[in-house]
Amino acid sequence: MEGRGDHSQWFEIDAGALRHNLRVFRGILSPGTKIAAVVKANAYGHGLAEVAPLAGTAADWLAVHTADEARRVRRLGIRSPILIMGFIARGELHDLDADVHVFVSTLEVVRWLGEYRRSSGISLPIHLKIDTGTKRQGLDRSSIAGVCRDAAREGLSIVGIATHFANIEDTLEHEFARHQLELFGDAIAALRGELGGDVTHVHAACSAASLLFRETDFNLARIGISMYGHWPSRETRLTWILDHGRDGVKLQPALSWRTVIGQLQRVSAGETVGYGRTWRALRPTLLAVLPVGYADGYPRALGNRARVLAGGRPVPVVGRVCMNMMMVDVTDLPGASVGDEVVLLGRQGDSAVTAEELAELAGTINYEFLARLSPTVPRFVVGDRSEAPAT
Repeated sequence: MEGRGDHSQWFEIDAGALRHNLRVFRGILSPGTKIAAVVKANAYGHGLAEVAPLAGTAADWLAVHTADEARRVRRLGIRSPILIMGFIARGELHDLDADVHVFVSTLEVVRWLGEYRRSSGISLPIHLKIDTGTKRQGLDRSSIAGVCRDAAREGLSIVGIATHFANIEDTLEHEFARHQLELFGDAIAALRGELGGDVTHVHAACSAASLLFRETDFNLARIGISMYGHWPSRETRLTWILDHGRDGVKLQPALSWRTVIGQLQRVSAGETVGYGRTWRALRPTLLAVLPVGYADGYPRALGNRARVLAGGRPVPVVGRVCMNMMMVDVTDLPGASVGDEVVLLGRQGDSAVTAEELAELAGTINYEFLARLSPTVPRFVVGDRSEAPAT
């Protein structure tokens, strides 16, 4: 494997942190509730090729958004059940095995799955996605009978039912989530009636629901942002503390982002720096030019606002973040040299920069900040990769 020093920037994925976070949820969820590790969006920016093999041993299922992501997981040699949660276009149905489960939200997809069964001989198991108020993806409860008839006509099996909460993260008041849960209960009962028996896979819980509400566990929970070591929101964390009287969940961020000083630039007092001349030196200043920019996923909005870690201490980002470069003030960092490691996200010494800090400064959320990290930046798994398969 290439050494990390061979690159001007790289991500490190902590295998131990990922496994720790999944163990946290094993301890929180009801006995018998299985975990679907959500690795969509390039594993929330962490890298599908790096995370999926780890999650495949520590979780029971893997959840993706697209058929292409499912195929990529299989090419990694992972045999865990896969759940495709997003819309699948007709032409995307190819090279999928019978343990790839599919969210169905429209009758058209049922017909396309039937075509795929007839052409390939493979019947992909269906999970009905029920819209209980998010008004995004999902079927109305009144559609269940019709979808069941169409699926039977196409020779397909409905093995699951799911929903998604609209406002379980961004609030301290969860009445709407409870209302959604009631509607989902009605949908489960309707599907059981149509099938003449129980439903094999029932799931509603995201990370926030898994943390806060045991009644959402059912028998499968979809763990996304928190598998990577992040609380879904401040409100989720505060609700946990209010309910439990303590902050007993210790999630460990799994990703760090590192680069090196590419050049040192001396700036005289009064000179300006970067595009738009948005920063002016008030004293003789030593700048470090870092080979990272918004094309790599470091938001332009962080110019003149964020900090990075160099020499174990925080130093400020100055001037506008460029497409492939950014500047930081290292005047007070003795001995700074070209090639020195700089941490954009993660820990160095006793200091840390978090995804939540950078997301807030950029006017977004930790989900978006992480998901937009460039897939072209090299990723390295650190720590012990080994773990016995999930049971």
